[in-house]
Amino acid sequence: MTNKGNSTMTKKLLTPIKVGAFTLQNRIVMAPLTRCRASQPGNAPTDLNVEYYAQRADAGLIVTEAAPISPQGRGYACTPGMYSNEQEAGWAKVVSAIHAKGGKASAQLWHVGRISHTLLQEDGAAPVAPSAIPAANSQCAILQADGTLSYVPCSTPRALELTELPGIVAQHQQSAERAKHAGFDYIEVHSANGYLLNQFLATGSNQRTDRYGGSIENRARLTLEVVDAVITVMGADRTGVRLSPHFTYNDLYDAETESMTLYLARELSARNIAYLHIAEPIWVGGPKLNDVFRKALRSSFSGTLIYCGGYDVQSGEKMLVDGSADAIAFGRPFIANPDLVKRIQLDAAWNEMDKSTIYGGGARGYTDYPALEGR
Repeated sequence: MTNKGNSTMTKKLLTPIKVGAFTLQNRIVMAPLTRCRASQPGNAPTDLNVEYYAQRADAGLIVTEAAPISPQGRGYACTPGMYSNEQEAGWAKVVSAIHAKGGKASAQLWHVGRISHTLLQEDGAAPVAPSAIPAANSQCAILQADGTLSYVPCSTPRALELTELPGIVAQHQQSAERAKHAGFDYIEVHSANGYLLNQFLATGSNQRTDRYGGSIENRARLTLEVVDAVITVMGADRTGVRLSPHFTYNDLYDAETESMTLYLARELSARNIAYLHIAEPIWVGGPKLNDVFRKALRSSFSGTLIYCGGYDVQSGEKMLVDGSADAIAFGRPFIANPDLVKRIQLDAAWNEMDKSTIYGGGARGYTDYPALEGR
């Protein structure tokens, strides 16, 4: 594929931007990309992961693949966590490699909630969720005896007890402390894509009748409690949040998705967090975000606004120039193009991605995509 741009159009994407505590070298963000290549056993980043991220450190900001905050938060085998000493040490090597190339890194903290399986849970326990509603037509990934991944339907979850919710907040805070110790510049709270915090936000998956269910304010409570806990560790100017309005993957339905997003944007703006990262629903077939909603979001959040969702150079540049966004996140283009920033700078063609090597495996389809000659 080509990047559909030219040297004059890419100027804004390549300019520096101050995001909370730090200034990024450009407005190109590497989106979080689950790749399922952590060590086994232990689910820690390895030297292969270090090489992968170092190759892509020209991005203004790398948001690392989502890191489960606890064994309970896992929904996919071989994903690197953020809850053990081994994992923390592995992430420290990743961050050091990114910093050595002049980049910045944000750790995305993750609890999958009901998008899990009893085989991934300790002692074969049921996954947890706001309510005991299974995620229909949704899959998670388990590890086969031969080391390959197998996709299976998610298990029916149990509803979290009210007394358990402070523990979910505490797990996020403890993981934030590990991420900070590993050297991360920012932390991104993953409240998107149909996972636990997003499940609490959405009307379809949250049918609680206590103070974490019902109204928008109640359904948003857990996300905001997690954000506040992360802020105590990192500071607001090093905290980001990911949201996904109109997202439909993982059997997610929210009758008030735009109202919820705007409410959270106002609350997060009041907290002066560094950035808000919007994952658009285009790749899962959800409704396209319209201009009225984008303008409302822009006026509701005063920090750095990042959009992610099928952008190329031309469409990303347009968002920056018209003020809808401050930075653009690229996901799958970064898989196949370790030197994506250079390709954007030179208006060079982009490598095509091999879909068969996205999840699991080794270096093939991970660290062996070619960079431009002479880079």
